[in-house]
Amino acid sequence: MQYIAPDALERARRIRLMLFDVDGVLTDGQLWYGPMGVELKAFHGFDGHGLKMLADSGVPTGILTGRSSAAVGTRAKELGVSHLMQGVSDKRAAYEDLLQRLSLESDAVGYMGDDLVDLPVLVRCGLACAPREAPEDVRSRVHYIPSAAAGFGAVREVCEMLMRAQGTLAGMLEKYLR
Repeated sequence: MQYIAPDALERARRIRLMLFDVDGVLTDGQLWYGPMGVELKAFHGFDGHGLKMLADSGVPTGILTGRSSAAVGTRAKELGVSHLMQGVSDKRAAYEDLLQRLSLESDAVGYMGDDLVDLPVLVRCGLACAPREAPEDVRSRVHYIPSAAAGFGAVREVCEMLMRAQGTLAGMLEKYLR
């Protein structure tokens, strides 16, 4: 079930920073614990490559998540994520602080979140995205819902939609066709 608001592409053209939640966005939302309580996370390569392409196209990426995980830190570093905010109890305050530090207006920042705790950012950002698995109270307030499942390419679709809207996707693809 893909959804794109009538003004989503116009909004996407203005994005200069794209932020993502982790559990239920970059992962399928399941929480796995190994021996000794170590938290495990599975990330999809499609999503990771989408984040790298988006950054290479000129739109830096960030992670804004309420949980803290060494796996997230490792993955963010591998992908060159510019802004990593973990263990955030007040996402709105962290979002507003980041905008102030970067001298960005809300309409220049996008966010993909999947649950009620993400609403304070989703209703303020320039491009709000949610995976199809998000609750209706979240899905009804966003501009874009990708067709792929969370943790299985949903982030990649958001990244490609942004690049398509900004006219940079063809250039990214051309790199692989040479």
